[in-house]
Amino acid sequence: MSGLVRPDATVLVRDPGEAGTVYGRGYFGTTGPDGLALDRFEAVYLAEMARLEVGDAAGRPVAWPELFRRAGRTDPGFGVRYLVYRDLRQRGYVVRASPPPASFAVLPRGGVLHKTPARFWVEPFSERAPFDLARIFDLAERAQSAKKALLLGVVDEESDLTYYRVRRPHPSGALAAPSLPAPVDGLLTEDRVVVFDPAATEALGRGLAFGSRIGDRLELSLLEAGYLIGRGQIVLRDARSRRAVPAERFERRARRLDPHYAERLATYRVLRERALVVKTGFKYGAHFRAYPRSPESAHARYLVQAVPDGHTGAWPEVAGAVRVAQGVRKEYLLASVAPDGTVRFLSLERIRP
Repeated sequence: MSGLVRPDATVLVRDPGEAGTVYGRGYFGTTGPDGLALDRFEAVYLAEMARLEVGDAAGRPVAWPELFRRAGRTDPGFGVRYLVYRDLRQRGYVVRASPPPASFAVLPRGGVLHKTPARFWVEPFSERAPFDLARIFDLAERAQSAKKALLLGVVDEESDLTYYRVRRPHPSGALAAPSLPAPVDGLLTEDRVVVFDPAATEALGRGLAFGSRIGDRLELSLLEAGYLIGRGQIVLRDARSRRAVPAERFERRARRLDPHYAERLATYRVLRERALVVKTGFKYGAHFRAYPRSPESAHARYLVQAVPDGHTGAWPEVAGAVRVAQGVRKEYLLASVAPDGTVRFLSLERIRP
């Protein structure tokens, strides 16, 4: 027997020679006056790899399946976290159980424990767990403060793993801020605004990359119109009656047509204020695609989805959105919108560690 299993499914290796061998081949365990203490992940992994024999206080051997069962009974959610731990160890990383907020601290390949700082914080999730945006923002912000890269290891129903690198980005572009000599006249139709004035069409459409030029006219989305109304750069009239449309009436119509109008407009406004060109992301299943400069001279850099603060969703939806974004060489951003209109961005990228 090399290790003694304890009631909490951790293991103690008392023999100094065996302890040195276990520790020296991968930095497993923590040395102490009683020997080498292995946490549940280390003990189960070493037993599964046939690198450690475990017994109980009565001297009876404890087989790997029984050790795994005891660990799972002691630690709810152990099975999912162990799959991530095992995978990272199999990839050659030194992995250590970590105090909150993340489950694991991972050294870079070739790193030396207590000499090389951890490179990653890794947090496992089951595919069936909710995608809790507030929790992931907290993890990302704390990882950034600690100067660690945050990885989320998502375990699907077939026990396959997908890793996502998460960070707090600061999207920005190089487009000039919209500035017009006088407010533009626009006609409000059912779900868009049409501008006919040639000079305004040229200034807004070509110079500032608003709307879509259809023949000699410019068609603006409700979001573009709402943004320009907020800047006092467009005056709306009803397309049928030619009467002026107050901003409050326009907003009521926009909210009726688009239940997510408030979150989308707040996100649109922030992206525009960061000198990005913002266009619909409908064809990619997202709210927006954002360009660093005119779409005539650049490809979109971001796909952006606007959601309210406290958003929870499903991991398969997130996985699909990230896959689409990376398939078209764009960065996927979630824009979290607070009730006061404050917007925070979160970037998710699928990677192979």
